[in-house]
Amino acid sequence: MLDLKQIRENPQGVQELLDRRGASQYDLTPILELNQRQRELETSRTRLQARGNEIGKLIGEKIRAGIPADAPELQALRDEGNQVKATLSELEPQEKELKAEIEVLLLSFPNLPSESTPIGKNEEENVEVRRWGDEYVTQEDWILPHWEIGEKLGILNFERAVKVAQSRFVSLVGAGAALERALISFMLDRQIAAGYVEVMPPILINSQSLKATGQLPKFAEESFKCDSDDLWLSPTAEVPLTNLYRDEILEASGLPIYHCAYTPCFRREAGAAGRDTRGLIRLHQFNKVELVKIVHPSTSEDELQKLVRDAGAILEALKLPYRVLELCTGDIGFSSRHTYDLEVWLPSAGKYREISSCSNCGDFQARRGGIRFKEGNKKGTQFVHTLNGSGLAVGRTMSAILENYQQPDGTVRIPEVLQPYLGREVLT
Repeated sequence: MLDLKQIRENPQGVQELLDRRGASQYDLTPILELNQRQRELETSRTRLQARGNEIGKLIGEKIRAGIPADAPELQALRDEGNQVKATLSELEPQEKELKAEIEVLLLSFPNLPSESTPIGKNEEENVEVRRWGDEYVTQEDWILPHWEIGEKLGILNFERAVKVAQSRFVSLVGAGAALERALISFMLDRQIAAGYVEVMPPILINSQSLKATGQLPKFAEESFKCDSDDLWLSPTAEVPLTNLYRDEILEASGLPIYHCAYTPCFRREAGAAGRDTRGLIRLHQFNKVELVKIVHPSTSEDELQKLVRDAGAILEALKLPYRVLELCTGDIGFSSRHTYDLEVWLPSAGKYREISSCSNCGDFQARRGGIRFKEGNKKGTQFVHTLNGSGLAVGRTMSAILENYQQPDGTVRIPEVLQPYLGREVLT
């Protein structure tokens, strides 16, 4: 959520940053107008409350001075006090309603991009930062798409998954299930060694949790909801991990907090109709190891760079070629202020495809979720900064292995670091 004080004190600067996102629908004028009315009501309410307190004191003083309780001047004060109470009873709900309207508008506004985020209109203007593993890049004519080689090996079954559920689901069979499990264990082991504390969070989450991290109210159609409860299937472990600390005041000495978690994730992919209809790239249900950081504001950009390195370290250990893109203002996510995408090489497509998105959300999620910290004996509290990134999307990692490690004879070699987990060197 944006800072209302910042909007009020620097509307032009905030509007300019919003405009960098390339979306003209974000107009601050309604918020400023509502806030002006709310502040005027607040001023009137404060004055009336002060007058009401003054009247109460005056009545007490006059009675103690010996003035009869039924004296006309006391009755006049009581009448004025009653009028003050009546007016306050009208003003308070009006002010409350205006605050609620402002919050609804604020919840619809995205985060402000950081000053270092490249300015651009769309994904075509993202900036490539670096590549790794050029020596491992292959593009042979005989390499089959991962879904074809997976079906030939009998480890992926899309047809039967459709029978059980619907399209955009997959059943992993035999070595396919074992490979997925091996990847999850490997990723968790590596991230725990890098300093992350593993969590196994709830998969069903409430609306307040989705609201705090920015999925609600704007992206309700992209999540699966349980109609009988205020519960949703988690779209990413970013949501429960961040919300573990919702409405808490942390100690600065306890920061940073690093968490990692393996969870299944569920997304309708409502905005992706017609895209990646085959394979493991865009499913309604997929497994992911997520990384979340809760940090001091002064360190969040350094923590973002470390987050990108932690995600990239998994790809490097697997010897999967990838590149890092810095997303431009027109392509960063709703809750992000600064994002790097990691894209892995897929030989069958002849291009890099996203496998991790690492974002610094600043205080945007913390403000929505009420996550603060206190520094020693200093007065007041501050909002923490939150970061998140995939470490990694497991299905996409499997697709990259099936293609990059594919052999001319139709077998698939297992990356060396995975062999102890899987107990085999080749899929045949």
